[in-house]
Formats: sequence, structure tokens, C-alpha cells
Amino acid sequence: MVEDDEVFRRARERLIERLKSLGYIRSKRVEEAMRRVPRHEFVPRELRDRAYVDSPLPIGKGQTISAPHMVALMTELLDPRPGDKVLEVGAGSGYHAAVVAELVKPDGKVITVERIPELAEFARENLRRTGYDRWVEVKVGDGSKGYPPEAPYDRILVTAGAPDVPPSLLEQLKPGGRLVIPVGDRHMQELWVVEKTKDGRIRRERHGGCAFVPLVGEEGFPERG
Repeated sequence: MVEDDEVFRRARERLIERLKSLGYIRSKRVEEAMRRVPRHEFVPRELRDRAYVDSPLPIGKGQTISAPHMVALMTELLDPRPGDKVLEVGAGSGYHAAVVAELVKPDGKVITVERIPELAEFARENLRRTGYDRWVEVKVGDGSKGYPPEAPYDRILVTAGAPDVPPSLLEQLKPGGRLVIPVGDRHMQELWVVEKTKDGRIRRERHGGCAFVPLVGEEGFPERG
């Protein structure tokens, strides 16, 4: 409905202005990417009226779509560029991949790996409906091991908390590349930026506390139960 589109547009503008004022959105590029991606198209229909509230929202199977401020912060730290090939670990609803796609298109691409098949299909449908499937491919698998067939990557984004940086992700990161990942326990983490220098050395920076669902997989946490 046209009325709904206008309501959502205004809510998105208010959210963007708030994230700018709080310092989460720092660049015009990220601001425009978040302005163009309709977050309400990436949440369950019954939660659409909360799409532009700055909080995580459940998307099923015990998973969430990250709060907009965290999407903004992680995207700023990742700093994807036009033409980059980006690996995202944890597709969720597809929203963060769509934001990154805005920053790497027209010649870049995003490979996003989701371990839960139902969520992978949810993300695919959201990306198809909004047109981002031109730049985003959703794969089902253990994202803690990356996605070797498309490696190496200019940027790697991990949207779940890991006990440490998975060695496979470091191996699949290009020299000169950057990886953004929450590192800690199952409940609380720190947001790390990991850079691989041109000569292969690893540099780590810490950017404050955060709370993500755990990264479950061979190089992450074991699945409970």
C-alpha cells in the first residue's frame, strides 16, 4: 500500500538521522545504503511495524536480525568498496547482505552463508523480492569454515559471536583485506576488526562490547542439545 510505503520511508529517515546523531553512521556511503534498503521487507510480516525501531528482532529458529545501529557500525568498520567480493557468515533475513550489496555494486558481489536451511530460503525470498539477488548469493552450510569455492575475499563479515577468529576465515581473506567479527562467549562479545596486511601479518582492533547469537559450527561453538 502506498500509505504504508510512505510511513515506512519516514520511519527509516527518522532512524537514519538518529543513527547519524549517535555516531553509528559516519559516512555518506553507509547513510545512503541504509536509506535505500527497506528493512521492513526483511523482517517477519507481523513485525513490520517495528522494522525501524533500533533493536534486534526475531526472525525464527532462535535467530535475529541485528539492530540497525549494529548494522551501521559493522558496515562502517567493514568499509566495503565497489567491486569487492564479500563473504558474510550468517545470512539471517538477508538485510545486512543487502546493505553491503549497495556498497559493492554494480561489479561486486556478496556470498552469504547460512547454516539453517529455512532461514536461507527466507533470506533468498527477501533478496529476490527487493532485487538484491542480482548481487547476493545465499549458500547453506557451515559458515565458520567460510566458503572456499569463492575465496579469496576482500571483506568478511561475521554476524554471530565466535569463540575466536576461525582460521578458515583468515585463510580466505585476501592480503590487504578486512574481517569484522564479534569474539567472546555465547552471550557477550567484543567487536573485532581483523586486517591482513599485504605481507600476510594479522592486526586486530577492538571496538567495544556487543551481544550476538553464537556462531555454531566446526570452527565456532558446538551446537547444544
